[in-house]
Parts: sequence; C-alpha cells; structure tokens
Amino acid sequence: MTTHLPKAEIHCHIEGAAPPALAAEQAAKYGVDTGSFLRDGSYVWSDFAQFLVCYDRVAALFRTDVDYAHLTETYLNELASMNTIYSEIIVSPDHGDRIGLGADAYLAGISEGIRLAKDKTGIEARIIVTGERHFGPDSVIAVAEYAAKSNNPLVTGFNMAGEERMGRVADYVRAFDIARDAGLGLTIHAGEVCGAFSVSDALDLVRPSRIGHGVRAAEDPDLVARLADLGTVLEVCPGSNIALGVYPDFRSHPLKRLMEAGVRVCLNSDDPPFFGTSLANEYRIATDDLGFSVPEINGMTRTALEAAFVDDEMRQRLLMRLETADLNTQHG
Repeated sequence: MTTHLPKAEIHCHIEGAAPPALAAEQAAKYGVDTGSFLRDGSYVWSDFAQFLVCYDRVAALFRTDVDYAHLTETYLNELASMNTIYSEIIVSPDHGDRIGLGADAYLAGISEGIRLAKDKTGIEARIIVTGERHFGPDSVIAVAEYAAKSNNPLVTGFNMAGEERMGRVADYVRAFDIARDAGLGLTIHAGEVCGAFSVSDALDLVRPSRIGHGVRAAEDPDLVARLADLGTVLEVCPGSNIALGVYPDFRSHPLKRLMEAGVRVCLNSDDPPFFGTSLANEYRIATDDLGFSVPEINGMTRTALEAAFVDDEMRQRLLMRLETADLNTQHG
C-alpha cells in the first residue's frame, strides 16, 4: 500500500485538477448546463479532441480570482490529505486573458489559494507559467516575457504545453531563452502525442532540466541513454497516458524500463479527475500495475523534489520532510 507514503507532484494543470463536485458547484453558481460534459459525477469525453472540449468547458466555470483561489486551495488540500508535501501547478495566463479576468488577477487568485492551503495543511507549492503551443510562437514569447517580469515569488518555472503536433520546437526557442535569462526553471511538454524526435528536439533546442511526459523517448535507445547521461527528469503521468491512448495498457507503459535504463523519472497526475485518477492513485499504479518497490517509489519522490523549481534552502527543507516522513513510515 502506498497511501501512507510521502508524495510530491511537479506536473498538474490547475484547471485540469478541478474535482467534478467543484465544477458542478461552479456551474450552479453561473447557471451553466453541464449535461454535455459532466454526468453522474464524472467528466464525459471520448477521444483527445473531446477531452480538450471537455477541459475547456470545465475551465470556463472559473471566472474570478476568488474562483481560482477556491480551485487551487481545494486541489492542494486534496493533495495534502494524500500526504503530499510539495506541488507545482501548471497555469496559463493566456486563459486568464481569454476569459476577461486578466493574467494578473488569474495569478493572484492561484497564489491566494496556495497561501490558504499552506496555512491550513503545510503543503508547499509553486507556479509554472505556461505558454500554449497552438497559439503560436508570438503568444508563447509574450507569456515568457510576462513570467520573466513577474514579481511573484511563487512563479518559479516556465513551460510550453498545448497541441504538440503544431509548429516546430525551433519556433519557440526565444520564449525559453527569455525565461532562462530571468532565472526560471525550464520544462516542456514533449514525447507524449509525438514520438521520440520531439524529445530530441527539446533537448537540442531548449535544454530543459525537465520534460513533461517524455515517455515516447523509450522508442529510441540512444535517446534513452542521452537522457540518462544528462540527468533530465521526465515528469511521467501513467494514468493520463493510458486514458489518452498513448499506450493500450499499463503492461505496455515504459516507465519501469526508463528507470532501469538510468533515466530520472517521477510520478504525476496531469489532469487527474479527467482521467479517473489522482496522485495517490498514480502511486498505487506504480506498485500494483508497474511493479515498483516502495524504495523505488520513494526514490521517484526524491527525484521530484531534487528537480523542483525552488531555491536550495527550500529544497533541503522538502528533502528533510521526505526523509522524516519516510523514517516515520518505516517505524510506524
């Protein structure tokens, strides 16, 4: 059983973390009919295109900074109840602008939710500002410039998500250079919908310390060896990969092979309620379906903290909490 294990997560989209019960509450608040995307307490979608439609409809239920504070606090409180000590939240200022809230108020609400959850549970969290690839290079560059100018101490990373099949990584390099120059940690979605080449392109052009997903790298043994040599961390989301059809079943999932090849990996939930999962469930999947031992799972949690976009003092505090929690579980 992994319920008692200390946990950390560095790949979760905030709108994608909205529990169905909270979405229903928000829909009632704004008089929105949820019949097309929320039934019997579950989100409804059939393929990747429909998932994106469902995601957007859920995201549209959060319209104010207060809504975003509530969403963020709710998710972090849920994580804390699973013995999670650290979370990184992927956020999109573009979304704040598109809904008329504005990027500043959007981030302020999320930051308030982080503060409230920390005060209540002690969980630490940080924000990864993310550009959406399918909006084009100019948009992603503008998001990077926004993140670089942010005076928010919780904004510590920059990412690019969205439709992986659109554009070339080379088109977005300037955005990552801006973020790097501002001292932000870099990660990028790659190797999920697209194959190993997308991971190679990310390593060649962006030089991130982490890659979101990255599992398709397993298709290229030379690339796997390169990832191991570089120490690049893969933010792996097994439940998401199965739900979206990247792999047909957990037996086919390469997480175990990647770790055995020396690649640094960690467990994450991506958009948990959309995929019928949670961070606690991802830890359970790791043991029951993927065959990891408890020491190996604790090692992945350590990897997440070592790769976290935090300063060295905070990293040492988190690693100490992990070590203390691990000792307590061994002797409890």
